Amino acid sequence: MMKMSDVARMANVSPATVSRVLRQPELVSEDTRVKVLKVVEELNYQPHMIARQFRTKETKTILVIVPDISRSFFSEVLRGIQHMAISNGYKVILGDSENELQREKEFIDLLLQKQADGVVLLTARMELSSLERIANQFPMVIACEYYDGSEVPTVSIDNISSSRKIMEHLIQHGHTRIAHITGPMDVILSRDRLKGYRQALMGHDIEVRPEFIQEGDFSIQSGYDQMVKLLSLQNPPTAVFVFNDEMALGAIKAVKKSGKKVPEDIAVVGFDNINIASFFDPEITTIDQPKYEIGKVAMNLLLKLMNGEKLERTKIVLPDELIVRESCGAKLEHLSNRQKEV
Repeated sequence: MMKMSDVARMANVSPATVSRVLRQPELVSEDTRVKVLKVVEELNYQPHMIARQFRTKETKTILVIVPDISRSFFSEVLRGIQHMAISNGYKVILGDSENELQREKEFIDLLLQKQADGVVLLTARMELSSLERIANQFPMVIACEYYDGSEVPTVSIDNISSSRKIMEHLIQHGHTRIAHITGPMDVILSRDRLKGYRQALMGHDIEVRPEFIQEGDFSIQSGYDQMVKLLSLQNPPTAVFVFNDEMALGAIKAVKKSGKKVPEDIAVVGFDNINIASFFDPEITTIDQPKYEIGKVAMNLLLKLMNGEKLERTKIVLPDELIVRESCGAKLEHLSNRQKEV
């Protein structure tokens, strides 16, 4: 295996110069950098990472823990994290907890074992006391979810106001019998979106009907199953706000299978604006989260923490956008009005 001394000999420089080129290239002249890097490429030299860790106490690796890698929502968030990490010389270790708290803790152990320099959590399941104890030892940022009362840096949208926004859209188009398929209620985002749903109804003096609130588990199948329950009610809703786009896909399938149409018989809206939402039939009205930007901003905060910088803000709330498509009926209504005018 090639050693740093081999690179130094062939480049006719000292091993210390080779080390500086690889670790602090800004301290070396351009001619020397070019010469050394050419030899590194020719020899396919790979620095010994374990030795480097002992010298620098850095792994140049960050850990990202995601609750469910099968959910397409997270792919763009992860891409934002990875692009920012790579551009700053870091590699990413991905841990899929599969919504299991014990597995999440096992991934956190990688920090304790000094196998990563910091962590971005895309989940908030751990006990707050345990989380803050770890955050006091290692750089940590939470993205998408958050903890009430925690000082751990967080990047998210305002899920309560965005839920009110999509509900207001349905109410403005004449719906008063609006149901909500929630996510699991042990997840703070599910509680926030339910809160926005309730606030919108109460703000218009519309009754909050317990039978119109059904709990799903994020999956397409649960969206289907909960919509079947809503359709079986004696007086079913005329519109349904679904926690995420994936469950909305299942909900729309249930409506179609029942012989009804979306949005003519029942409007369905989702949340997140995953890619398939604009290709499904009908196209899904949804709330667009800036997924890639959430990842980039979270990684940028983590970089600052790892560099010992003081953060100006620890709670960053990014803007969301209501995307109106066919599934809510608004576009069809607009077309109908235009036809009348003609």
